[in-house]
Amino acid sequence: MTETQTPSRCGYVAIVGRPNVGKSTLLNHMLGQKVSITSRKPQTTRNNVQGIKTEGPNQIIFVDTPGLHQGQKKAINRYMNQAATTAIKDVDVVVFIVDRLVWTDEDEMVAQRLENLSCPIILAINKVDKVEQKESLLPHLQALGERFPTAEIIPLSALKNTNLDRLEQLLVERLPEGVHFYPDDQLTDRSSRFMAAEMVREKITRQLGDELPYQMAVEIEEFKDDGRVLHISALVLVERDGQKRILIGERGERIKQIGQQARLDMEKLFEQKVMLKLWVKVKSGWSDDSRALRSLGYDDV
Repeated sequence: MTETQTPSRCGYVAIVGRPNVGKSTLLNHMLGQKVSITSRKPQTTRNNVQGIKTEGPNQIIFVDTPGLHQGQKKAINRYMNQAATTAIKDVDVVVFIVDRLVWTDEDEMVAQRLENLSCPIILAINKVDKVEQKESLLPHLQALGERFPTAEIIPLSALKNTNLDRLEQLLVERLPEGVHFYPDDQLTDRSSRFMAAEMVREKITRQLGDELPYQMAVEIEEFKDDGRVLHISALVLVERDGQKRILIGERGERIKQIGQQARLDMEKLFEQKVMLKLWVKVKSGWSDDSRALRSLGYDDV
């Protein structure tokens, strides 16, 4: 490398915070493409999802984590908290996201888990576009600065792309020098099958978040490309017969609508025609069964 060349940088950045503060939205907007599903329901993200952004000599590997939350009644909740906790142990930078002027017990729980980290922390105040009294931001920023004296604090709006360029600059400055871990055109470490399952789960969560809270999982049973069409069959697991009836809907209209919406997203991501088939099956107690969770892919922590 000559003196005039910019050094290559590459590193891992964990995006952490309590549920529903905008972690997945931030990741998608930083990448300019959806790799992590979103909804207004807390705990939509269940797995650590890596999104890879390569710009010239810099490669940022974002790790979108499940929201850290209190109350671990079921195995799926314990899994999500463990996934998030594991992600912050071996990263180069942590972005801790909080929601506007709000500070909850769960925010404090996240803060306590970050106290002994040796890596840099960037505290992102998200959704500032929704703060009506802008003058109230300054005392809040000052209070957080006292709580996190070594952290860089930045107000932003992930949804509106406000200050995201500045956030990226702060991240790049903190990345170690080194070769890129992934090809420059790779967007995520997750498989196409995983992405397909997540797209189905997103549409279900958005439509049925109140009626079908978190007792639902999606498993891809077929993923076959015949050269012209990508054939995908997805099994949706629920825990009770009543949930199955809600999901299918009257004369199958709801599951048909969910399938249509998921298929359109898949065709954008995979850049080809998709034939999607959805099935619904009752599997009682899967969300509190460690063996069942492992079979569904919740085993990477």
